[in-house]
Amino acid sequence: MIHIARRHIGLFLRGFCMGAADIVPGVSGGTMAFILGIYEELIDAIALFGKKEFWSDIARGKIHHAFTLPKWGFLISVGSGILFAAALLAAPLEHLLETQPTAVWSFFFGLVFVSIFVVAARVKKWIPRRVIALIFGCMAAYVLVGLVPVQTPEAAWFLVLCGAITICAMILPGVSGAFLLVLLGKYEFVLSAVNNRELGPIVFIGIGAVVGLVIFSQVLGWLFAKYHDLTVALLTGLMIGSLRKIWPWKMDTANIIPDWNGDTAQVIGFMLIGALLVIMVEVTAKKRS
Repeated sequence: MIHIARRHIGLFLRGFCMGAADIVPGVSGGTMAFILGIYEELIDAIALFGKKEFWSDIARGKIHHAFTLPKWGFLISVGSGILFAAALLAAPLEHLLETQPTAVWSFFFGLVFVSIFVVAARVKKWIPRRVIALIFGCMAAYVLVGLVPVQTPEAAWFLVLCGAITICAMILPGVSGAFLLVLLGKYEFVLSAVNNRELGPIVFIGIGAVVGLVIFSQVLGWLFAKYHDLTVALLTGLMIGSLRKIWPWKMDTANIIPDWNGDTAQVIGFMLIGALLVIMVEVTAKKRS
């Protein structure tokens, strides 16, 4: 019983970390899931909702049996952590991004940079096609995070579409769902809706998120089953390319090389904190396994 309670508390905390990461444009909750060792289990758990067995039971009226298939304990623990982080941290992170953006970006830069090596180590052997997948992922993410935000409508259909697109990105390491909301012109709108508890926009975004998550998890689940190492190589490339967005030293929106001073040392310190956090999590995970 104590072991089960510890597992669910651990899953809740992992979900909380994912939710905190998803709020920040440029940082991926999928990256956090990879770092924390629950990524493939999460994809498999979500993918069960799109399986033929699940919908066959629903169609035949065996609803009770259908809902025994998904891993509810896992999903509820992780999902509640994500939602709790979104509700608790949306306002503070919004404030920090406005007042201390360099500190926030530097922390996440260090975290993502070191996690690249952690994730890449999960590829058993780096053969040419996996290296090509890594390069492709790197280039795709690099171009994506450099795109300019656009003006878009606030209609219900578009909010559903935004939810579907961003949730797919949120489970892809290196692709930030929050940043895609920025590109779609809806980041501040959605953040304001969460902070002000505006149910209408939140419901439409949520509908899109559920639909997109179930569909996209099927694709990822199939890729992991058939082409595990190639998929991990591609995702590693996405993480590398995303570093362009979270580089902490900027002039307006352009990345720059900093001059060495006290502020530079402080920024590097935040990077090291993020890096050490990943190393500690990885060492703990290896000890447990």
